[in-house]
Amino acid sequence: MNILLISGFMASNSLWDDVVSDFASIGAVTYADLSEGNSISEMAAKALISAPDKFVAVGFSMGGYIAREMARMASHRTSGLVLIATSARSDTPEQAAAKAMAVNQLQVSQFAGLSRTTVKQSLSLKNAENAAMVDRVRQMSIDLGRDAFIRQALLRRQGDGDRLGEIHCPTLVIAAAEDRLRSRDEAEELAAGMKNAQLVFIPKSGHMLPIEAPHALIDVVVPWLTLRRDQHARL
Repeated sequence: MNILLISGFMASNSLWDDVVSDFASIGAVTYADLSEGNSISEMAAKALISAPDKFVAVGFSMGGYIAREMARMASHRTSGLVLIATSARSDTPEQAAAKAMAVNQLQVSQFAGLSRTTVKQSLSLKNAENAAMVDRVRQMSIDLGRDAFIRQALLRRQGDGDRLGEIHCPTLVIAAAEDRLRSRDEAEELAAGMKNAQLVFIPKSGHMLPIEAPHALIDVVVPWLTLRRDQHARL
């Protein structure tokens, strides 16, 4: 089994540091190349170029949109999806405006990573007071840099709720019970829209599940991956 990890908005590959070794016990792990593309479809097409011939795509947040588009573009290569803290909805006008304003601000200021206020919103209320966790999330955005921020912030995140039925592979939808960026309704819509999906809520975590609740995430994802691997082996 090949496992393709797809990070989210201004999240580097280090997003997966606390879970990758457990995932690698099930199959070979690679990271999607998100360094190019000005749309979800362009990023998906780019990621497919370097992806394994067949893979299970594990997408976090924005990476969930990319994973679903990869599954539509290359259904014969996508043997499963794990969609973490993501949605099938478009950005709201308010979200798009806030991103555009942040990009415009860079014309008169230097990029210093995501603000602490922004990062805290991505964490549960409890973890928002964890300085080390806030710094870890901010550091990913600093490492990716200004150009990546502009490109990803201006990327139009179109909803694909009306296209979810095109995805037929086994899918695991994972949501965080204390996510302040993505609602319970969004997770339920996402799972309900696909023909072969199951939904799991992880308690005591905000949006940044791979960092806030890595052990709980492992406990959900690893058995699911193991089942997919064993089913494939019997074919």
